[in-house]
Amino acid sequence: MAGVRLEKFGSLIKRELSVLFQQNSREWLGGTMVTITQTRVAPDLSLARIYISVFPSDKRNAIIEGVKYNSPLIRHELAKRTRNQLRRMPELLFFGDDSLDYIEEIDKSL
Repeated sequence: MAGVRLEKFGSLIKRELSVLFQQNSREWLGGTMVTITQTRVAPDLSLARIYISVFPSDKRNAIIEGVKYNSPLIRHELAKRTRNQLRRMPELLFFGDDSLDYIEEIDKSL
């Protein structure tokens, strides 16, 4: 039962974060295309790991560092958006997702 709850919690955070990034992409991300690929939530709901894919990939490190720097602001905005659905907002940890680069390398080798 806890697995379903964690999945719902993670999908809610993923959905609301993607809307938040889409609305504020010019200010926060400089117009770079960012996709939230995966959200993993700790069993005690205190921590959420968010994996972000950035296109073009050469800007990935700069965008991830900017998002990490602004994570308190992002967490606050997310808490405002989900205040009627979540009791407590977990701590957000952002990581870069390099699966697109991995797929591209496989395509090149084939």
